[in-house]
Amino acid sequence: MEDLELHKIWKAYDSKLEEIKVLNLQSWALNLHSLETIQTYKAKSKLDALATFNLWAVVLGIVWVLFLGVLVFGNRFQNPYFSVSVSMIMLFTIIAVGAYIRHIIIIKEIDYGQSITHVQKKLAQLETSTFQSTRVVWLQLPFYTTSFWHSQWIMNDPKFWLISFPITIGFTFLAIFLYRNITQENLHKKWVRTLMMSGPEYTSVLQAKNFIDEIEKFKRDIA
Repeated sequence: MEDLELHKIWKAYDSKLEEIKVLNLQSWALNLHSLETIQTYKAKSKLDALATFNLWAVVLGIVWVLFLGVLVFGNRFQNPYFSVSVSMIMLFTIIAVGAYIRHIIIIKEIDYGQSITHVQKKLAQLETSTFQSTRVVWLQLPFYTTSFWHSQWIMNDPKFWLISFPITIGFTFLAIFLYRNITQENLHKKWVRTLMMSGPEYTSVLQAKNFIDEIEKFKRDIA
């Protein structure tokens, strides 16, 4: 009789534990769903704003390219230093416009209804592309200093060799230095992080990435 009572108590205790487990699982699932909804909405808002920014950058970039094209055409290669310099600036602007268009496409390809892994993969793609485009664009820096060159100045004015030429060399080394050092591997360096965070492009990507990573962190903490 005593064994039967103990068995009933044990069975009731197991049943209660199961109820608690079910309630905990339901609570966890509800919390996870709420977190996913909120964090995904935050990430989407940031990326939608970034897509709008990129769209305006594309428009302004195209206007800038057309303006530079008019300058080159108007010069008709009378001053080769000017024509080559402006043409190179045009080229890098076109590369930047292409990068902005690519970023818009990546953002529009993100399906927030799919797995978190899918979103993280697209954000990693966007982050890598942002670093690559930033590095390349810095290479146009020296051409802003050579667009003022002309043959008479180079041949007859010693100030060119004392001031202008050293400035161009300095900007060339700076451009190469930035191209080689602005990488994801160097993000731990304060100046690289500050430079990348100075504009909305990388800042928005990083914030969206952090919002999505919070979901993964919640899953790990509960597991």
